[in-house]
Amino acid sequence: MSNDKNGSFEGFGAEWKVTQLNEDEKRRATDWVEAKIDRRSLLTGKRKEDIRDVMWQLEKEGEIVVHRVGDHHKPIMAKTLYGWDKKIPTDNFWHHKSCGQCGNIPGYPTSVMWLMNKLGNNYLDETDQTSCTAWNYHGSGIGNVVSLAAVFLRNYHQAYVSAKAEGLPEGTYYPLVHCGTSFGNYKEMRIFLMHSAELRAQVKEILGKLGRLVDGKLLIPEEIVHYSEWLHVVRDKLAAHQTIDVSKVRATIHPACHVYKMVPEDVIYDNDVLDGNRVAVSTGLMETFGAQVIDYSTWYDCCGFGFRHIIGEREFTRSFAIDRKIKVAVEEARADVMIGHDTGCITTLDKNQWIGKAVGKVYALPIMADCQFAAIAMGAHPYKLAQLHWHASPFETLLEKIGIDWEKAKSEFESYLGEVAKGKIETLYDPQRAITSGPGYKKPAQLAGATSK
Repeated sequence: MSNDKNGSFEGFGAEWKVTQLNEDEKRRATDWVEAKIDRRSLLTGKRKEDIRDVMWQLEKEGEIVVHRVGDHHKPIMAKTLYGWDKKIPTDNFWHHKSCGQCGNIPGYPTSVMWLMNKLGNNYLDETDQTSCTAWNYHGSGIGNVVSLAAVFLRNYHQAYVSAKAEGLPEGTYYPLVHCGTSFGNYKEMRIFLMHSAELRAQVKEILGKLGRLVDGKLLIPEEIVHYSEWLHVVRDKLAAHQTIDVSKVRATIHPACHVYKMVPEDVIYDNDVLDGNRVAVSTGLMETFGAQVIDYSTWYDCCGFGFRHIIGEREFTRSFAIDRKIKVAVEEARADVMIGHDTGCITTLDKNQWIGKAVGKVYALPIMADCQFAAIAMGAHPYKLAQLHWHASPFETLLEKIGIDWEKAKSEFESYLGEVAKGKIETLYDPQRAITSGPGYKKPAQLAGATSK
């Protein structure tokens, strides 16, 4: 990692100093991440409060309104780190999409929606959403807690009122967060809001000007739910639609820092998944589909993205992704694929592999999200739906291993693009339903044949 003449790391400020560790000290500094780390040894000794207890008290005192996960959301209960119950909705979703997925990994959100269509779920995928802005906050330090909290509650308020355009009650749709960064950020903002009357007052003033209060109060979600949690609780239903045998696939899992290290007490652990010692999402899904989930020593490590790393020291990000993650998964686990559940992780591990060729480090490993893999195992087209051609890492060998003729699939996709060029468009979701606050919206009774391909 490069540093300037004053010993500070470039792009990180004076507080970042060269450690000058000798080889023995370096070894001791990293030994702990290569040991077996489980939830009991690392986390459960640090008892935390359940922020929902504070939330219920504030609602009782008339400070806030809570958007509940209702019966119409068909919730399934899951257990978190300390054995607390978490309600995971399984129907009537409001999709909180990811800027990075839509821009870099379009097969990510299309796979989530395709899976929902297969299960017959009802959802709203509307245009009235903003970015969570946490990329800016973590990446540059320009953002602030007030703006983050205001954006968080603004988006959740829109989810709450979105059904009014269809003549349905407020709260019909519940937010499902696609991005791990948004997920972690929103959970952290909820904690700050519950503990700070000053922050609540500042955010309330902003949202009041935007007309984003409910009965003059802040609207707080009962649960903050990540799409991978939905996948986990419905994994058996999804596997019932499986058409591809993936039992020969050796899969490694990269758990995202913002999903399970940030506000860890809210994350799902399942005693049926790795004896309950690690976060259950993604791993439980892959095991249910019959893939071989292979352990590897650096499973706990960050992907290398780190927000500020990718901006200030990109070579650190690249070397970390290759040396600490990809190389280990290939050489130690002999993996066929690495599965993740966050935008930044998939992007970093996928799109940085090419740089290794410059220094003779060629560790080609397919990288994809759990929802993409599930969709493919259920018969989704690898190009048209999962859109693996957007990925930088090679995926053809993996498709061959599970019996998919990728050359035939590619030819089919190219023919499909020709049809698209002629104006023959297919959609997963009726675009007229998306514009709930604009002149293009038409109520369901006016729609003449919504598509659900």
